[in-house]
Amino acid sequence: MSSHHLVRTNHRPAAGAAKALGIAALALGGLAVANTLAARRAERRYPPQGRFVTVDGVRLHYLEAGSGPAVVLLHGNVSTADDFVASGLFDRLARTHRVVAFDRPGMGHSERPRGPDWTPAEQADLLRHAFAALEIERPVVVGHSYATLVALALALDHPESVSGLVLLAGYYFPTKRLDALFVAPTVVPVLGDVLRYTLSPPLAKASMPMLLKTLFSPCPVPDDLTETFPAALTTRPGQLLANAQDGVTMVPATEAMQSRYADLTLPVAIIAGDGDRIVEQEDQSPRLHRVIPHSTLHRVAQAGHMVHHAAPDLVVRAIDAMSAESAPAPSKTYG
Repeated sequence: MSSHHLVRTNHRPAAGAAKALGIAALALGGLAVANTLAARRAERRYPPQGRFVTVDGVRLHYLEAGSGPAVVLLHGNVSTADDFVASGLFDRLARTHRVVAFDRPGMGHSERPRGPDWTPAEQADLLRHAFAALEIERPVVVGHSYATLVALALALDHPESVSGLVLLAGYYFPTKRLDALFVAPTVVPVLGDVLRYTLSPPLAKASMPMLLKTLFSPCPVPDDLTETFPAALTTRPGQLLANAQDGVTMVPATEAMQSRYADLTLPVAIIAGDGDRIVEQEDQSPRLHRVIPHSTLHRVAQAGHMVHHAAPDLVVRAIDAMSAESAPAPSKTYG
């Protein structure tokens, strides 16, 4: 065989690899365009229903209604402020309170600029400034899931800004979390950008039905959830980054804060579903109750991670009791 034939033969694998890479690049480019268009469609389908406030250069979206003692609602990961509307909690509270539900940074219609790690402490600091801008005086802060850490950071770092905490299905002490490892590649520079614009959105959409089932279990997923909650907003590339950042900062945040929980002196109500499949509550909520002896613990049988959907009356009673303990806020009407 001639050397000429040998050269041609050796180039065939390289040519095939180049062709495969070209096809893969085209496919990823097509996915990126499709996912960007899908995100824009989701934003048109679910436009902002509230107002905006800009603090520290970050534009935050919030829902607001009612008058009376102030209550701030902070949603969990892979969610938006609309979750509190879907549960009925927002409208229930607006009958007797000034209620404000924020889209946390990067979620819903709120911005999350690059730069900070957006730990619970950093989110709490931003929200403290939002409270000042909106004249929200010492509210009862209600946090669900990941946002219980944001609520705790507010109370620990800025105690003058909060009158009490209602913590729903929270994660308070470090454990091994496989979900954090799963989302970690999304926050890696370059690789993460490629993933969240190409493969991550369709994977997140495909897994959404199972995620919702797990979140609500042992309760069924509400029949009207697709009409009341904008799930399509949670799988946009931007929110996927925010979801992942929250996922990887969760364990370090508990490691940093757990030794300080006992320093809290304000009222704390802890509410957990005994059937929670997202956070093992036996290792979390009862332990936090022991660390904060003056806290109250409410364990809801046959309820899962979405305990505020399963037991809204209990959550409202806890908020009302806490509001009664604190000084009343100036009476204003919003909405």
